[in-house]
Amino acid sequence: MNDAGTAHLAWLAQVHEDALDPQLPICDAHHHLWLDTGHTGWPYTLDDLHADTGTGHNVVRTVFLECGAEYRTDGPEHLRSVGETEFVAAQAERSAASGQAEIAAIVSTADPQHPRFDEALDAHEAAGGGRFRGIRAIVAHDDDERLAMGKGHAMLAEDSFRAGIRRLGERGYSFDTMVYHPQLPELAAAARACEGTTIVCNHLGAPLGVGPYRDRRSEVLAQWRASMAELAGCPNVVLKLGGIGMPMYGLRWDRDPKPPTSEQLAAPWQDEIRFCIDAFGPSRCFFESNFPVDKRCVSYAVLWNTFKRIAEPYSAEERRDLFHDSAARAYRITTIA
Repeated sequence: MNDAGTAHLAWLAQVHEDALDPQLPICDAHHHLWLDTGHTGWPYTLDDLHADTGTGHNVVRTVFLECGAEYRTDGPEHLRSVGETEFVAAQAERSAASGQAEIAAIVSTADPQHPRFDEALDAHEAAGGGRFRGIRAIVAHDDDERLAMGKGHAMLAEDSFRAGIRRLGERGYSFDTMVYHPQLPELAAAARACEGTTIVCNHLGAPLGVGPYRDRRSEVLAQWRASMAELAGCPNVVLKLGGIGMPMYGLRWDRDPKPPTSEQLAAPWQDEIRFCIDAFGPSRCFFESNFPVDKRCVSYAVLWNTFKRIAEPYSAEERRDLFHDSAARAYRITTIA
């Protein structure tokens, strides 16, 4: 941990909460690892992950999502991302032997439009040690250049891109993606065109609150709700419930003197997340930490307490789906008794 990370841990430590419902099994459906400063300004290693998962919640399994870490520096361009899978597979083996949360699934990246896409999938499978489950392609894009992330606004509509998504399903893999909320209708159209592939929508479909969307939260959420209802009508789409600590959603907890409590973080999100749970059903959505990205605003223990507060109205079976079993099904992880 560098100086920036140490200072941030001290900021987070101002708020301490004991874990609610500490026996509830959790599969953290989305986290990253990196050895450099990554997207936060400090490293996030397996030891850092275990320091977080060991703060009181019963996190038994996790799912790693691609983040551009440890790529190969030579060889064919379309295979360089396999270096990340190799790196994470080694960390997953360590996690399995540690007695702590196990990295049970790896979601890597590859270009669905590349003519040698299958070769890339084969390489990830070989490198993944039995944990490779699919790829993520970030296609998040906006006309405001400050929000541009993906390669272009039309990718989800391109026949060659959709052919790659369909190929994933043919091979038994899933397709993760991140879009911004104005792109949700495009994602729904792509899902209808790729019915044989499980499509995992990341981070609540990203209802933006910065740039041109700043101070327009009511308007954004109204548009987002309509689009999420349409997306929920696609049976091959599952939804990750998280990302609520990201500054791009407009609630800048990271600028406050102290981080939020779980009650404070739940208040602006509980209605929206419950709307999603009711639209998709607990069997088609599940919680994610998005750590360490969301760690910029909230600690791991407080974040999962937030989710448990939000999920309080649901039955024990539904909560089991939301916190573990739905993610395990989506990523083909053996469920636990």
